[in-house]
Amino acid sequence: MKFKCLIIDHDDTAVNSTPFLHYPAYIEAMKILRPKHNILSLEEYFIKNFDPGLSNFFRNELNMNEEELIVEYNIWREFIKNRMPEFFDGFIDLLKEFKGKGGTIVVASHSDRDIIERDYRRVSFMLDLIFGWDKDEKKRKPSEYIVLEVIEKFKISPEEILIIDDLKSGLIMAKNSNVKFGAALWAHNISKIIEYMKKESNYFFKSIEDLKEIIF
Repeated sequence: MKFKCLIIDHDDTAVNSTPFLHYPAYIEAMKILRPKHNILSLEEYFIKNFDPGLSNFFRNELNMNEEELIVEYNIWREFIKNRMPEFFDGFIDLLKEFKGKGGTIVVASHSDRDIIERDYRRVSFMLDLIFGWDKDEKKRKPSEYIVLEVIEKFKISPEEILIIDDLKSGLIMAKNSNVKFGAALWAHNISKIIEYMKKESNYFFKSIEDLKEIIF
């Protein structure tokens, strides 16, 4: 195989979660926290999530204070508690094939660890390691901490790692860590994001079949 380790994002890379979970939760939070503010369209939400990122959007554009951010987080947690997104067709089969050939699979996501574990448990797939949202900013994307931990734990060299993500944070982490990056863009067809990722990524995947061609 071309790579020995895949560091994969979760939302909108492994599971189709923004239209089903995160965007509706955002609408619910806006009704409570910013009832007079315009609500983003789904495409606008994808773009804000890509740049500047939702945390920066909530803090800097909606001017949410710490108390409001806690309320927003709790709304999101309650909203997704009993709703489970579907994995993209073929994604779990790809992971099983990769792991069956001796590959290591790590998740690096801004979602909570327990949510990631829940989703993979439902499809009976065991990950090698999970990095979810961490209170310590130095231990979450885009920090190179994640890649360094993977290298140390699994004795894998940087050139044997491929980061797969739909967002800038994964791309920045790859560049900070000097590892290859593949843009996973099968969750939407937004030209502004696609053109940026085409330009900045080592690999560009519009389908899971595209990804399979590279890693196998």
